[in-house]
Amino acid sequence: MSFKDMRVREAGRVPQRALRLSLLAMLVTSGIAQAAETQNSEQTLTVDASATSQQDQAASDYSVPVTRAGTKMALTARDIPQSVTLVSKQRMQDQQLQSLNDVMRNTTGIKGVSSDMDRTNYYSRGFIIDNYMTDGIPTTFASRWNLGDAQTDTALYERIEVVRGATGLMTGPGNPSASINMVRKHADSKEFTGSLEAGYGSWNKQRYVADLSAPLSAEGNVRGRIVAGYQDRNSFIERYGADKTFLYGVVDADLTDATKLSVGYEYSQINTDSPMWSGSPRWYTDGTQIHARRGYNTAPDWAYNDKEFKKLFVNLQHNFDNGWNVTLNGTHDEMVLDSKQLYLDGYFDRNTGAGVSSYANYPVVGGTGYNTGKRKVDAVDAFASGPYELLGRQHELMLGVSYNRQDNKYYSAWANISSDELGNFNNYNGNFPETNWNPREPASDTQLVRQKSAYVATRINLADPLHVIVGARYTNWNRQTLNAELEKNNTTPYGGVIWDFYDNWSAYASYTSVFQPQDYQDASGAYLSPVIGKNYEVGVKSDWFNSRLTTTVSLFRSELDNVGQSTGQTNPETGSAIYVGKKGVVSRGVEFEVNGALTDNWQMTFGGTSYVAEDADGERYNSQLPRTSFNLFTSYRLPMLDQLTLGGGVNWQSKTYSDVGGPDGNGTWRARQGSYTLVDLFARYDVTKNLALQANLHNLFDKAYDENVSNGGIVYGEPRNFSVSATYRF
Repeated sequence: MSFKDMRVREAGRVPQRALRLSLLAMLVTSGIAQAAETQNSEQTLTVDASATSQQDQAASDYSVPVTRAGTKMALTARDIPQSVTLVSKQRMQDQQLQSLNDVMRNTTGIKGVSSDMDRTNYYSRGFIIDNYMTDGIPTTFASRWNLGDAQTDTALYERIEVVRGATGLMTGPGNPSASINMVRKHADSKEFTGSLEAGYGSWNKQRYVADLSAPLSAEGNVRGRIVAGYQDRNSFIERYGADKTFLYGVVDADLTDATKLSVGYEYSQINTDSPMWSGSPRWYTDGTQIHARRGYNTAPDWAYNDKEFKKLFVNLQHNFDNGWNVTLNGTHDEMVLDSKQLYLDGYFDRNTGAGVSSYANYPVVGGTGYNTGKRKVDAVDAFASGPYELLGRQHELMLGVSYNRQDNKYYSAWANISSDELGNFNNYNGNFPETNWNPREPASDTQLVRQKSAYVATRINLADPLHVIVGARYTNWNRQTLNAELEKNNTTPYGGVIWDFYDNWSAYASYTSVFQPQDYQDASGAYLSPVIGKNYEVGVKSDWFNSRLTTTVSLFRSELDNVGQSTGQTNPETGSAIYVGKKGVVSRGVEFEVNGALTDNWQMTFGGTSYVAEDADGERYNSQLPRTSFNLFTSYRLPMLDQLTLGGGVNWQSKTYSDVGGPDGNGTWRARQGSYTLVDLFARYDVTKNLALQANLHNLFDKAYDENVSNGGIVYGEPRNFSVSATYRF
């Protein structure tokens, strides 16, 4: 096989706890909001302060007052008829969320499945997230060709926006899971300012980041910003090491008082040595589990996995006197992958160490792969939004067009490993010779995808407390592979209603359709037909202290047909997992979130989700995902010692399981992971107004847990670890 694919089977049922969690969430959110409301108003945003003080206060909040997430209209989270999580720069600093991976692991309703230490796919509401956007421009990728998007460093971004559910108005094709949008930093300061950060942590982790802004003209109408960083670390996994280098530069120019031009470049390189591919073997042939130490590594010394990213972007904005504005975004991205790796995927005799395949009539216990790839994205997105009057009321309109061309070229050479070649697994410690590679050949999922879209939405104010958002996106989607071409036209409608039934409270309902072409292949090697379906959501939101604190409780339901599901088998000619389309897949559940400032000194984010996902036969869909999870993190600045901020968090998830093929393909064996809790702590001390020292402790109780229940290999999460850092701001 060219490399390891995730194999999933569904089995069993899950109890429906949505109603109970909904009631709990309502009590939690209303209780916290009412408690916050009773605080002295002079402790919150009602304080009449200078513009600088208000800006500093907003910069230290976990909430973000205004966003274009969900609709591309500038709205508060309360006015968006979907579940939205906004992860601010301050929260990323407090939790030390230094990569998109870190953010996703700590976001409400998002759960990851790690194929290995370098590849994690994220899911929401039971479905894989395949739309990752930067400044609103999406990039999609096949799950097995994960080029490291989630390893992107958050030092480059002002915030991360997560919209859960179907997001067809924003992205066109996509699962009813979530869309992730990374909002870049810009050169906003007309004075020389910046920060320098140095950190050290467990396993000899070293991290250095510089973030500098300065005017490039005497008037300050042209400004520049540079973010540069380097990170080097080992791991609790023996022989594994990784380094990351990133550089980001942007120039922002005020061409006129109403027109702003931004041009920037982003570069990053991630190199890993001896990465373990697809985890360590899970079972002996007698059905007992192999209890390898958490630091065990199957990778040989010659294995590596390197990635390089280059992104050039331009942004042009113009504001008209009548309240309308026009935005033009363009990007050219190139991502390059180069890797040689080895995986083991078999069942081994406890005494002799001899291996048996998990596939019928396919006597291999592992393989090696030499994989390279290049992904190019050329995209442009232009939209306008602004107010208009109709029937004596003011409304808002947004309309735009976009073009996206994504060229994915993958090449692979591979070799199987037999039990005789591996020898006694009990003595194996990564001592396997490098393969005498055959010439690399184009992989079957090499493809060129083009999307042309036009979209429109309007927010109609029917009455003072009642608002309606209606819109649609038309997409012409074309995919060319090595031996076939597929073209689809689709119109995705979007509708939402928001009712402001009290001063700080709103109820909402929304609907949108789902259209998602698939990269999964059937037994013949043909791609599955696109997923089609519907997505519904209703909920209650509240907004406090000028959006410094927001709460949400939502109920959702997604109905899909032709959803790709792994058969647990692999096509020996292509090395691709074999999938079938499942009808009648339904995901339904409840989510809640509280995010923002409870007082000037107290920040908190607290969210949870519980859902049921089943196919038409009542079988559990994507059972490797937890059905219930909670995420909590809070920070508190001590009033009696305001230089000191203390905080911490708790992440909990319910049990998971997955059924995979037994030895020689006989029957299925069930991999399990029980429910578990992870606890983090942090403290920051402001030595001066410019210098701060911070310490973080992750996985306080050293919980051992498996992040890869979806197949036969175990991928352990990180044991207890610490980091300390010093940040100087000027």
